[in-house]
Amino acid sequence: MIRGLGLIAAISVNVANVIGTGVFLKARVMTCNVGTPGKALTVWLVAGLLSLAGALTYAELLAMMPRAAGEYGIMRDAYGRPWGFIYGWTQFAIARSASAAALAVGFAIFLNDLLNGALKYTYFTIHLPGGYDVPFQRLQLVALAAITITVLINCAAVRFSGGVATVLTSIKVLLLISVGLGAFFYGNGDWSHLSQPNAGGTCEGVAITAGGFAGFAAAMLGALWAYDGWNNITFLAGEVKNPERNLPLGLIISMFLVMGLYLLVNVSYYHVLTPTEIASVAASSSVAAEVVKRLLGAVAVTLMAAAMMTSSFGALHASILATSRVPYAMARDRLFFVGLSKVSPRTHVPIRSLIVLGIWSSVLALSGSYDRLTDSAIFALTIFYAFVAGSVFIFRRTMPNVRRPYRTWGYPVVPIVFLVVTAWLILRTIWDNPKQSAIGLVLILIGVPVYLIWSKRDRDAG
Repeated sequence: MIRGLGLIAAISVNVANVIGTGVFLKARVMTCNVGTPGKALTVWLVAGLLSLAGALTYAELLAMMPRAAGEYGIMRDAYGRPWGFIYGWTQFAIARSASAAALAVGFAIFLNDLLNGALKYTYFTIHLPGGYDVPFQRLQLVALAAITITVLINCAAVRFSGGVATVLTSIKVLLLISVGLGAFFYGNGDWSHLSQPNAGGTCEGVAITAGGFAGFAAAMLGALWAYDGWNNITFLAGEVKNPERNLPLGLIISMFLVMGLYLLVNVSYYHVLTPTEIASVAASSSVAAEVVKRLLGAVAVTLMAAAMMTSSFGALHASILATSRVPYAMARDRLFFVGLSKVSPRTHVPIRSLIVLGIWSSVLALSGSYDRLTDSAIFALTIFYAFVAGSVFIFRRTMPNVRRPYRTWGYPVVPIVFLVVTAWLILRTIWDNPKQSAIGLVLILIGVPVYLIWSKRDRDAG
């Protein structure tokens, strides 16, 4: 692979993956979880600062070791090959693939808004043990098509993929600024909404509406999903130009940009709509669409749905681009199918890895449940964020003399805060959602016997 991404492209790949569907779809759930705009905005700020703390910590690690699938290499070098494999297994089997599937489903939800609900047609329903019903709808067909298209785009040279990410990111940044400023100047809103609680909102499909620590933790998971992707460029560390400079700058600049945009947009939501109105938005729609409807009428809803489709598609594109480097790096270490270590001689990208990732993400997208996919993804992602960030202490001790072009600002306080808050979120998630957490943990632990199998195959081949 070649280093074809400059600073602007690196920032764009990060921002493209962060700003996807969460900022449009999670405001309703978070309002139901915590009850008041002030608390919801506090959650957005805290989640943003937590993600920034992670980005500051990652910046040191990536500038020191700018290699393909950066997080995977950090886990392997800090904790050993078994943990490196389990990390890669989790990213491929659960976390990043479920994240991509959720983005594809989000894209389909926005297209459904654009088509006035035409994609809700159900072909058949699969009844699974435990009371889970999985309807197969046109929504899933659109999600599968979106994944297929992004895989094809990313089979081109990384310079082209980076250019696509830059264009899509520019569109979504302008979109968020337009929604935020339009709501303030043309929304006929009322600042008193910010002091009102949710009183009787329907909260369709929201599991936790009691507030307190449980509500705050649930809202944090929603906000962290919206911020997820702040580490996206780390997977492309081996393809960034001047990585010692551009990787830290790309991580930090993208986080400040996203935090500012998220706070702007969410304040504008509460300026136009009351908390009760936000809590009562249908699960199949979005708060952003309701805000734009107040601004410009029914025609604007069509335009907003199209714009949000662009946003979710951009995030899906960046996610598939970055995640495909994980099975590629594992294959190079002979911990996955060796054929996935091949790169195209023409475009210098791991096309086989892209195709396999696209197929598995498509399987997950068949569930059609946006919130279930995001919950599964963020739980698994959060666990390994803590492990990767914790490696900064290991490398400071075991590799004290290695050149560090960037050192974590606020060390050791910033990494410790990130680890403590992350550990609290993991424990709260296990406490509040034991069944969902158990499923996530089991899927992660399945990686242990899979590692033993691959290790034996590697020894036998040797």
